[in-house]
Amino acid sequence: MKKFSKISVCIALFNLSYLLNAQIAIDKTSLTNSSVLLEFGSANKGIILPAVPSITANNSGGTFVFNTTTKSVQVWEQRNNNGSGDWLNLTELNAGIPHTFTNAGSDNSSNAGVIIGSGTSSKSGTLVLESTSRALVLPIVQNPHLTMVGCVAGTIVYDSTSSTLAVYDGANWNYWK
Repeated sequence: MKKFSKISVCIALFNLSYLLNAQIAIDKTSLTNSSVLLEFGSANKGIILPAVPSITANNSGGTFVFNTTTKSVQVWEQRNNNGSGDWLNLTELNAGIPHTFTNAGSDNSSNAGVIIGSGTSSKSGTLVLESTSRALVLPIVQNPHLTMVGCVAGTIVYDSTSSTLAVYDGANWNYWK
């Protein structure tokens, strides 16, 4: 019984250290460096943003969505609107084509999304990256307008050919330096 308790404590400490120092690689075997919190492989795949018909007022800076009402990819910028925040369109308004995929389950109405880099967060979101020293590395794709045929609205990648953020609205790729 004493041996079981020691093993349980070791497992608990290992899990706690993993949560506090989490670094995650998806579709690759290692991270670029220690300043990476979440990194994706180099396959021609992107991140698909949540498609939402309306956007709540309690947003955090850096929130990305595909707004199905305005048919555009948007990011919440806290500095806009005299410091009270506002949405910045990353694609042309009403130019996008919303996809027809639906969520299989209901939305989680609490702030209990997946948090990487910390045990808790004051921010609400489906995926929250909490770190003061580590970053998200987007999926890296060359020429996504040529290599990612069939993407859905809200797909984002880093285009290594043009060195830009590439954002797809369901109809067009938009590039940001």
